[in-house]
Amino acid sequence: MASKNNETLLQEVIDREAIRNLPLRYCHCVWQKDLDGYANLFTEDGAMSTNDPSLPRAQGREGLRKMIGEGLDTMKPRPFIHNHVIELLGPDQAKGTCYVEVRLQRDGKPWAMAGWYNDEYAKVGGEWKFKSRQITVDSFGPANQS
Repeated sequence: MASKNNETLLQEVIDREAIRNLPLRYCHCVWQKDLDGYANLFTEDGAMSTNDPSLPRAQGREGLRKMIGEGLDTMKPRPFIHNHVIELLGPDQAKGTCYVEVRLQRDGKPWAMAGWYNDEYAKVGGEWKFKSRQITVDSFGPANQS
């Protein structure tokens, strides 16, 4: 087995940290209603989907901006990212999974969602971006108000 040199190992650490920062910035943009910042986290042809084909899917930055913008004021999503697992597939390609909890409003009442994102990442112009995000919803319902 060939060992990696220090330069390669350092670049992998730098890449992992840049990728790890993407979901954090994603949540920050949602909280701050930064639609341009949100859309720019994705490649030009980036896509967002769910495991439920009846729910909206968006592709391209304009479609992503529109999709997220429609729910920010009514649902007020507050996402929290956990347990990010990253697999580097090459110098400009990676995939990962991160777990998410979202607190939101539905009909003026607090709701909670838990699930995970399966992500594909691409390095474009030296910067890591989401190529695609697919969210799988594990649970969704009224938040406990005890």
